Amino acid sequence: MLYTSADRHVLGYLGRALSLEFSAVQQYSTQSRLVAGWGLDDAARRLGQEASEELGHVDRIIARMLALGVAPNASQLRPVRLGSTLRELLLQNHSFEREIVHLYDNATRHCAAMGDHDNRLFFETLLKEEKHHVDEFARWLEELEGPAARTPAERATF
Repeated sequence: MLYTSADRHVLGYLGRALSLEFSAVQQYSTQSRLVAGWGLDDAARRLGQEASEELGHVDRIIARMLALGVAPNASQLRPVRLGSTLRELLLQNHSFEREIVHLYDNATRHCAAMGDHDNRLFFETLLKEEKHHVDEFARWLEELEGPAARTPAERATF
């Protein structure tokens, strides 16, 4: 059994973060396979890369939890959300990433208010990376909505 004296709110943020990051891995991995089946190889590669990046976040959160003396437990994985077009998938992912950003923003603010410098820096780093993911999904959506992207493959159905 592990022991910790860490702030219970920080532990709560870490637990929610672990659940959301595992959910993102599951979502993006599944979507990667789905769009590969549609013949969208570039989209499959990009979604696979997103899954790998989120798995890196999972690893760092687990390491952080262990360093704080708690056993990791992702207790609430989200169901995978699919769609009938790449655009639908990306809209869902963009929204999901914004939710993760909101969690990390709250965690960062809490740690700052508590004077918990180490955990604030940990959450700030994840926040910055997830903001980048939000921006990437927004750019990808813009690419799809541009006039050059109106090909039948971009409108594949499930």
